[in-house]
Amino acid sequence: MNTDIVDIKKLWTVFKNGDRESVIHKNLDLRIHRGEVMSLVGGSGTGKTVLLRQILGLEHPTRGNITVLGKPASELSTRGAASRVGMLFQQGALFSAFTVLENIAFPLRELKVLSHAQIREAAMVKLQMVGLSPDAADKMPSDLSGGMVKRVALARALIMDPPLLLLDEPTAGLDPESSDSFCTLLRSLHRDMAFTVVMVTHDLDTLFELSTRIAVLADQRVIINDTPRQVVAFPHPFVHEFFLGPRGQRAMELLREYPFTV
Repeated sequence: MNTDIVDIKKLWTVFKNGDRESVIHKNLDLRIHRGEVMSLVGGSGTGKTVLLRQILGLEHPTRGNITVLGKPASELSTRGAASRVGMLFQQGALFSAFTVLENIAFPLRELKVLSHAQIREAAMVKLQMVGLSPDAADKMPSDLSGGMVKRVALARALIMDPPLLLLDEPTAGLDPESSDSFCTLLRSLHRDMAFTVVMVTHDLDTLFELSTRIAVLADQRVIINDTPRQVVAFPHPFVHEFFLGPRGQRAMELLREYPFTV
């Protein structure tokens, strides 16, 4: 049985601006195994979020192949992606004119195969799964805290029980307590629902708390793809600056505290 849920081979991403070309990815290879939490890190301009969008099928690489759940990512239609890949965007991307429950239920409503009662019941289940009470269902996005927005967006991403979840900076903008709480929720849901996670994050606490493996994007490719401890020891200027500089010291304490990241 193939354990790769995402398989990226010889990927090139080239952006054109008039006569100028910018090569973002060059012969990039990456395999993501079923059930793991893979984190993507890299400096500005290394194409981390672009890679997420390519896995989702929203953008297409200049050349190379991306296979998701055994099928080309380019064949993921909007409807097909909703049932196979869940996406949590950085700012939540909730519909401002919809209530919390309407936001969570939106992908199911688009399918037009379930009754109103069935859709509401499924959305309420996901609402409570992400730690929100039923009385939050009728609130508007403008009434929510940053942490609640993330939880509602996560519930919407999981409404179709997708086997693959993509996260773009899931704890960005949250205070430390809300960030820790959200990581605890993600870890619990990952354990209980057994989905695969691909995550872009700059937050080192989040990175070490959740990651099974870390893929580092630099020099237009993945320079290392391994456990957090092995990645930290990799001899490369970006790795040294990102993980071992002053901002990385607190997170390194977390790495020593939680041996499951090894």
